[in-house]
Amino acid sequence: DLDTHHGFCHALAKKSGCLVVAVDYRLAPEHRYPAAVEDAYAATNWVAQNSTAIQALPNRLALVGDSAGGHLAAVISQIARDRKGPHIDLQILIYPITDYSFDTPSYIENKEGYNLTLDMMKWFWNHFIKDESEANDPYVSPLRAKNFSNLPQALIITAEYDPLRDEGEAYGKKLQEAGVKVTLSRYAGMIHGFIRMTAQLDHAKEAVDEIAGRLREVL
Repeated sequence: DLDTHHGFCHALAKKSGCLVVAVDYRLAPEHRYPAAVEDAYAATNWVAQNSTAIQALPNRLALVGDSAGGHLAAVISQIARDRKGPHIDLQILIYPITDYSFDTPSYIENKEGYNLTLDMMKWFWNHFIKDESEANDPYVSPLRAKNFSNLPQALIITAEYDPLRDEGEAYGKKLQEAGVKVTLSRYAGMIHGFIRMTAQLDHAKEAVDEIAGRLREVL
């Protein structure tokens, strides 16, 4: 929520020189899919339509999110393409959730002991969607989309000891195969959630710097 990610958003704004708009979207289980997705898309539209009012450059827009936020950034990039706007210049997906699946090597290798566990992910998924029948919806599992072309260029950051590592990297490869410019950046020795541990981890600082640099480059 806004409180958990205030520090990250502040650091990103300071290092990138970009205006950062944090979105207080509705959360599960009180509000299941598609509430968060529709909130995030509405917020993206609002920013695009109100750039002058918020003193942002028009037609310069990136989506950034970590974990569930990475899922939203990937999905909103697809929705913006499918609904003909707004134009997204860049998607930055930080250890994103991209598929309703628990059988990748990274899930098996890192199912417990590294902050995020297999059981926790099953619990989260069961609160996000109503039942497994929704899992094939590409706005639920963006890795299962039929079309990966004409999506924004991407920076995808993953952590070595994270159950979500493989699905994030698989999503990047799907984008690359469709001709999208992608940078896949795996941080060795890191766990899920490391990006917000800048007080403890040098790699977290490096990751924030990498994200800020890409934002400056593209925007």
